Amino acid sequence: MERFSAAVLVRNQYGVLNRVTSMFRRRQFNIASLNVSETESPELSRITVQFDGEPSVKEQLINQLYKLPDVVSIKELDDHSIKCETLLIKMENDPESRRDILDAADAFGAKTIDYSRTSIVLQLTDSPARIDEFVMLLSPCNVLEICRSGVVSLERGDTTLRKAAYL
Repeated sequence: MERFSAAVLVRNQYGVLNRVTSMFRRRQFNIASLNVSETESPELSRITVQFDGEPSVKEQLINQLYKLPDVVSIKELDDHSIKCETLLIKMENDPESRRDILDAADAFGAKTIDYSRTSIVLQLTDSPARIDEFVMLLSPCNVLEICRSGVVSLERGDTTLRKAAYL
């Protein structure tokens, strides 16, 4: 199995997210990350999805997505795209590990957004790989809870998902 990324521009309609994600399920792709938001136009939403599956079925999935009535445009996102994600991580505020946690936060540029006697909550916005590294670095400490936003991505340069759309 391989991991793929795609941006899907859709009409902002009731049920469109369910129809798009159902297509992934039917083609037996596992969704690893999903992010949905309105675009610069309130009539359109952008779905950024990272998914795992077989390369031989990926083209078929994309062709099937294009057949959905509310799908306007699809773009596979390659490694040259700008990808970022936001992490919130709640750590136990243990005096023995506190310095390690704060040093790691400083080294990665994470921001402390909550600090209490019992816990520290850090926020980091970075590439998914860098967030994975940060989580691994903190894993020996007592991680209480993790929340990740899902990947958002844009292509570099003047290429846009909307330029490829047939509106």
